[in-house]
Amino acid sequence: MRVIAGKFGGRRLTAVPGMKTRPTTDKVKEAMFSMIGPYFDGGQVLDLFAGTGGLGIEAVSRGCDQAYLVDKQRQAQLTITTNIAVTKAPDQFTLQRGTAEAALATFAAAKQQFDLIFLDPPYRFKIIGDLLSKFSELDLVNDQAVIVAETDQAVDLTTIPAGYEFVKTHDYGLSHVTVWRYQREVD
Repeated sequence: MRVIAGKFGGRRLTAVPGMKTRPTTDKVKEAMFSMIGPYFDGGQVLDLFAGTGGLGIEAVSRGCDQAYLVDKQRQAQLTITTNIAVTKAPDQFTLQRGTAEAALATFAAAKQQFDLIFLDPPYRFKIIGDLLSKFSELDLVNDQAVIVAETDQAVDLTTIPAGYEFVKTHDYGLSHVTVWRYQREVD
């Protein structure tokens, strides 16, 4: 596993030991960034189920300003810390330890908003629609923010809350990647 492109391109990332996380493969990661970028001119990134932190690190490598990496598992947190150190740019990353729900509450209290959000929850959780609703409700997404979800192919993503425009989807083996753009409602 490595950073594919940008200023950290080619640097090796560590995987989380054990079977509790399922890292996004380099092939799927490269495909994701081809779908949404591949490069960025600044912006705030949220990697809500960060695992290794690889998606947030890749986004910063490709031009995003800051990545917030969230994970509740201790081994994942240690791995994220190791992978952030590989970048030699620790100021561009914030590790948020704890559940996704607690992190979202913290971000809302700080009035934090994001331009790019990665959602890669454990496949057994069918929560993408609920998370999108929560982002809108807590005012966590900037207008025109891009949301990328990696799920298994069994997840039904046809019922998505208002404000999210479907952009594209693609299957990569067992992984299903879907991209939406957020359109803030004008009063």
